[in-house]
Amino acid sequence: MNGAIITAALTGGFGTKEQIPNLPVTPKEIAESARECYQAGAAVVHVHLRDDQGRATADLDIASRTVAAIREECPEVIINLSTGVSTTVPFEERMRLVEMKTPIMSFDICSMTFGSDSELRNPPKLVRKQAARMLELGIKPELELFDLGHLHYALQLLSEGLLVEPLLVSFVFGKMGGMPADVGVLASLVRELPSGTAWQVIAVGKHHTPMTTIGLAMGGNARTGFEDTRMIERGRPATSNGELIQRMVQITRLLHRESMAASDVPEALGLNEDLVSVACPPSLG
Repeated sequence: MNGAIITAALTGGFGTKEQIPNLPVTPKEIAESARECYQAGAAVVHVHLRDDQGRATADLDIASRTVAAIREECPEVIINLSTGVSTTVPFEERMRLVEMKTPIMSFDICSMTFGSDSELRNPPKLVRKQAARMLELGIKPELELFDLGHLHYALQLLSEGLLVEPLLVSFVFGKMGGMPADVGVLASLVRELPSGTAWQVIAVGKHHTPMTTIGLAMGGNARTGFEDTRMIERGRPATSNGELIQRMVQITRLLHRESMAASDVPEALGLNEDLVSVACPPSLG
């Protein structure tokens, strides 16, 4: 596939305005950043939610307002709402977000040590329950795989009929407690993917540009944004998510590939067209 799907990871669950002055945290800021990224070449926006104090949240009212704001500001972009949220929000609360029915939702399927003092808990019984509900609703799970064994667990869920092909996979590198940013590890993982799987590299901090570029060169898709990196180049912080997307588009073109239009993503990923075309989020009241 010559076209590369570029995703903008707008906010994440951990950064703050003090660390990143232009970090979008309110529904309005997130929607405006989504539009800026779409105009810069992103086809998908990956969305984390923040409460009025800027903390990561799975609050359904905030989710509804944020998704509605994005769809009003930039109806063309494909929304990928995070159900990972952060290590501070229990799985049961995170799982409720699937009722937002965005066409793509990130899905962390395994527990892991996260950073130096946190734990991301994803109990197997609840993971299977969420997978079944996402399948019922027609949501495409974006499987965020943080370690080698996570791919094998994803393939187990596929064999149980809780996931369907084509899979959508993100390999996450550089998180303490997860996979090291190593090209050999990436190559090994890609070889194990079922034919037709769409995959991308997510790499954080200093590993972001090298690993993402290698993933693009290998035929994968790419993700960038303030969730993954604050720097546009060494020593210079990015001014916005849009600036990071512009750089990723440039890298993609240097590799003789083109960024895929959002209108082509549903067919490429096998998305549920009914969810793609929803003009506003469902009423959850």
